[in-house]
Formats: sequence, C-alpha cells, structure tokens
Amino acid sequence: MSKPIVFVTGNAKKLEEFIAILGKNFPRQITSNKIDLPEYQGEIDDICRDKCRAAAKLVKGPVIIEDTCLCFNALGGLPGPYIKWFLEKLGPEGLHRMLNGWDDKSAEAVCTFAYCSGNDEVLLFQGRTQGTIVSPRGPRDFGWDPCFQPVGYEKTYAELPKEEKNKISHRSKALGNLKDYFMNNEKH
Repeated sequence: MSKPIVFVTGNAKKLEEFIAILGKNFPRQITSNKIDLPEYQGEIDDICRDKCRAAAKLVKGPVIIEDTCLCFNALGGLPGPYIKWFLEKLGPEGLHRMLNGWDDKSAEAVCTFAYCSGNDEVLLFQGRTQGTIVSPRGPRDFGWDPCFQPVGYEKTYAELPKEEKNKISHRSKALGNLKDYFMNNEKH
C-alpha cells in the first residue's frame, strides 16, 4: 500500500475545491497538512519545484503543493506568483485598479500542482484559463475570484456556481492533468 499523499495547504476553500474536482476514484489516499513553507521568488515552475522539495523534506514522504498565479498581460505577467501579496494589500478592487490606464485588461489564471514522491524528482501539472480583470462582482470569500471573468462567460469566477467553476477553472485543468497521471501510472 502506498503512503498517503499530503496536500500542503492551510486554505480550507482550496482543499474543498481540490477534493471536489479530484473526485472519488483517485487511486491514492490524500491527507492535508498546513506547513509554513518559504516564499520563493522567480518563475512559476522554479517556485513550484522549490516549494515541493521543501515540503517533501518536512513531511518525509509524498506531497502535492499548489501554486496559483494571476498574470496580467499588460504588466508582462505580473503579479503572477506574487498575487497572494497583491491581493492581501489591495483587495479585488485594487487588483482591478492596477490596470487603470491600460487598454489591455486580459489576464491568465495559472494553477500548478507539483508532486514529489519524497525523492528529488518533482512533477508539474499545470492548468491555464484566459480571462479579463473586471470590477469585482460576486461573493468575496475566495481570493481574487470576484475580479476574474473567464473568456466566454458573462460572470466572474465568484458569480459562477461552484460546480460550473470547477469544470472550467485553471485549478480543474491542472488537477485533470494530475489525476490523469495517477490514473495511468498507479497500480490499482
């Protein structure tokens, strides 16, 4: 029997979405643990690999970490991996105001799950959703969802029913890739 995989998060909403999207037939047991990891800087993939290796050393076993980015095209991809800090200081209204003076309000939501079995190898599973930064609409209970409107929708992530958001989001795309890997590579 394989050791359970620890999903490293202290965010209850993220864990709830993770479990809902992953579904019931995932071949490995998932537990969660809130671990304070260093905040790395750099490019998305490098940050994810570094965080995952650090988490695997602390847990002494298999881990999954997640890193979410919100990349404004007008700002060359910023705030990107630093969105957590921008959101904390500015709120969803401030994120929208950051693009005042720019015609281009397009953005890309990027979710990366990194998996490490406990050795040094880290596998990355990424999902991307194109959208527009809009004046915040909808509930304020999940990060920058109120100001991100995915392409092809008239509603923000926050306004969409959870089930619908979970079908189209950057997180669901990344989790789909992760799930495919485990379904095809794990002994049942």
